[in-house]
Amino acid sequence: MSSFNPDPQSAVSYANAQTHLIEAGGTRFAFRELGLRDAVPVVLLNHWGAVLDNFDPGIVDGLARKHRVIAIDYRGIGASGGDAPMSVGEMASDTIALIHAMGFEQVDLLGFSLGGFVAQDVVLKAPGLVRRLILTGTGPAGGQGINRVGAVSWPLILKGMLTLRDPKTYLFFTSTANGRRAASAFLKRLNERSTGRDKGPTPGAFLRQLKAIKDWGQQAPQDLSRMRLPVLIANGDNDIMVPTSLSRDMARRIPGSKLVIYEDAGHGGIFQYHEDFVAQALAFLE
Repeated sequence: MSSFNPDPQSAVSYANAQTHLIEAGGTRFAFRELGLRDAVPVVLLNHWGAVLDNFDPGIVDGLARKHRVIAIDYRGIGASGGDAPMSVGEMASDTIALIHAMGFEQVDLLGFSLGGFVAQDVVLKAPGLVRRLILTGTGPAGGQGINRVGAVSWPLILKGMLTLRDPKTYLFFTSTANGRRAASAFLKRLNERSTGRDKGPTPGAFLRQLKAIKDWGQQAPQDLSRMRLPVLIANGDNDIMVPTSLSRDMARRIPGSKLVIYEDAGHGGIFQYHEDFVAQALAFLE
C-alpha cells in the first residue's frame, strides 16, 4: 500500500487497481482509484459492511471510461484505520475530510444504500462540495422502514449461511429467474480480483454501522429541498432493505431530481442492470 496516487490511469480495471492509503482527520483511509486523470472525481460510498472488494467492477470500470473514480473504505472498515462510526453524520464528516485531504475542491458522489445516507448528509453539510449526486438503493433520514434493516437482514443472512450462498443473493436480488441470474453474475464480478483483496469487516464494525443505519431511520427528516444540485435516484422496484417507496419520496422532495426504477429488481437493481445504470450515470454526469 502507498500514499495518495496522483495517476489513476495506471490501473486498467478495478480488479487490478492498487489499494492506497491517505490520512484525513487523524485516520488512515484506504481507497482505490482509476480512470481519467483530469475529470471531476466520482467518489463511491458503499453499503453496510462493504469493503473495497464490494464495489461492482462492472459499474466502476464503466464510470472510469469517462471519469476519475475513487472507491473508499469507511473508517474502521477494511484496510481503513480507526473505529467504525455509529452515526451517518460522522461518516459524512469523514468523507468531507477525506475529499479535502485528497485536494479536491469539488467532486461527484455516488452513494449506494448506507452510502446514499452518507452522500445526502455530505451535500447538506458541505454545500458546493458536490457537483452532481447519484443516490441508489437508499432513502432519506427518518424514512419509514430504514430502522428495520437489521430485522429484515438477519434472517436472510442466516439463510445464506444455511444454503452456503452469499447473503447478498437474497438481500440484493429478487427470487425470480432474472434475479437469481443477476445475483450470480454480480457475485462473479465481485470475485474478479484475485490478489491484494481487502479484509472483511469485523463483527464489531458491522454492528456499529447497523446502529448508524437504525438511527438514520429514526432521526428527524432533513430538508431535501435545500439540495440545489442535479440528483439522479435509482432503485429496483422491489427493494426489501430500503423500501422502493423511499426512492420515490426523495424524488418528490429533491427539486429537479431524476428517478429510475428497474423492473423485477431489488436493493441491488443497479447491479442487476449495471450496463443500463452506467449509461444513465454517464449521461447524467455529463
